[in-house]
Amino acid sequence: QVQLVESGGGLVQAGASLRLSCAASGRTFTGYTMGWFRQAPGKARDFVAAISYSGYRIDYADSVKGRFTISRDNSENTVYLQMNSLKPEDTAVYYCAAVPTFTQRTTPDYWGQGTQVTVSS
Repeated sequence: QVQLVESGGGLVQAGASLRLSCAASGRTFTGYTMGWFRQAPGKARDFVAAISYSGYRIDYADSVKGRFTISRDNSENTVYLQMNSLKPEDTAVYYCAAVPTFTQRTTPDYWGQGTQVTVSS
């Protein structure tokens, strides 16, 4: 059974920072690209960031470039999303995801249950 478990969400004020974590278990994710998506109320789930297994390939949505940083620790099967200079429009449920290749980063095979991030103005 594949499990992706997110943590680190919360309620913060605009300008603050949060660090999301996603722990993978149940199978090895060797070689897998890991990513983050988000879904605001009434909107579609959008791509936020992705990182290849090696860490050499990284991609961000334009809306978070320069503010968010994705990283991973393969020894811990964990991926992180450091979110700085948060804005109210970053408010959403954030989902961790996994996919076999970087080219498939926007269509993941596995999803976490999501963690709520709320940014107040």
